[in-house]
Amino acid sequence: MTREHYIPFNKEFLLEQQITAFANDPKKVDGFKKLFEIIEHYYHYKSFNLNRNLKQNYALYDPDLSEKEREQFISKSDFPTFKKTLLTVLERGNYYRIDNEALKSAMEESDLIGLNLSIDFNAFKDYELYARGHHKAKEKVTKYFFWKKEVEIEYYDRVLIYLNYSDADYLREKKVKLGKMPIDPGSIALKIFKRVPKNDLETIFPNAIAKMSVKDKMLLWVPGLFGGLSLLSAKVIPALINMYEAYQTGETIDLLNSKTSLNQGLIALGILGAYCFRQYNNFINKKIRYSKMLSDSLYFKNLGNNSGAFYSLLNSSEEEALKETILAYTFLNKSEKTLTAEELDNEIEAWFKTKFNTDLDFDVNDALLKLKSIGLGLEENGKWSVISLDEALVKIDELWDNVFQYNQK
Repeated sequence: MTREHYIPFNKEFLLEQQITAFANDPKKVDGFKKLFEIIEHYYHYKSFNLNRNLKQNYALYDPDLSEKEREQFISKSDFPTFKKTLLTVLERGNYYRIDNEALKSAMEESDLIGLNLSIDFNAFKDYELYARGHHKAKEKVTKYFFWKKEVEIEYYDRVLIYLNYSDADYLREKKVKLGKMPIDPGSIALKIFKRVPKNDLETIFPNAIAKMSVKDKMLLWVPGLFGGLSLLSAKVIPALINMYEAYQTGETIDLLNSKTSLNQGLIALGILGAYCFRQYNNFINKKIRYSKMLSDSLYFKNLGNNSGAFYSLLNSSEEEALKETILAYTFLNKSEKTLTAEELDNEIEAWFKTKFNTDLDFDVNDALLKLKSIGLGLEENGKWSVISLDEALVKIDELWDNVFQYNQK
């Protein structure tokens, strides 16, 4: 996977790492903590406004609301505004879009369940997947009956699935069974999951149906068909014909040979039937494993649904904004000279690589714009610096005091 803007460490940890350089100056340590506490509150206020905007413009499409409740938002909810705001929040939270090629690849391969899934995409007017963070882990999977093999699985740390369901008329035209739809036509479903296997990405679609692969079908039907015909023609049918002909002509039936031949054929058919049953049972077991994976995803891995997903997304965007601000300000504050955006970017990325063996693509331009927007960053001829800590505390306090201006004359 390519490097991401996402910073895989929480804000408290990053702040503690940055202020260790000032451990001998308690006043400065306290100043840094106060500075970023106020900045965090300011970002939280900005997120509150985004949340209000999202909820109002999403309400008309929210499947958790009744039809009567949604009717109240017919003239208040605006889809383009909702979609634009959602993408803004995702971008701020350092989510990136998973392209259709990655989804297609996931449907062709399977790491954990070894099962093909069918998804009726006609159910959706539009669908999108967004991810943030990734890691690898060792897992044991069943290979060749009872033998288990340890394989390395790639996981997305977070995945958002956006499902814009088609209208009822379109669904009827495409012969999609409305009675089996999990939500009302025309609704928009949002779900956030954690720790989703890259090659089992399709399992988070609510209408994914397990089906037998070509390999499963061949293992089941080819031996059954050819073996059954061979045994019937070689053993069972000749024995029955001989017994019938002897009966018709009145000849003495060689019961011993006929019974032996017939029994051998029936035993072989029984063994073949047991083999076919085992192959089919393997498929059923895979379906059970898929159902378990699905229930685990819904119960243990699900972090939010529909409007409830906004809180998780907004919390992520707040954290990422604060982490970028912490890093950009402290690195510029510690620098003895002004830095270009590229120099600052290289320093921060090298620090993560050296100290935590972590490769990331720090979004330096976004971080510097944040510093400039709150009055802490200064640019001159492409070189960046920050105001002193004492000045920053005063500046950020003024910024917070001016959020509401009701008492101004």
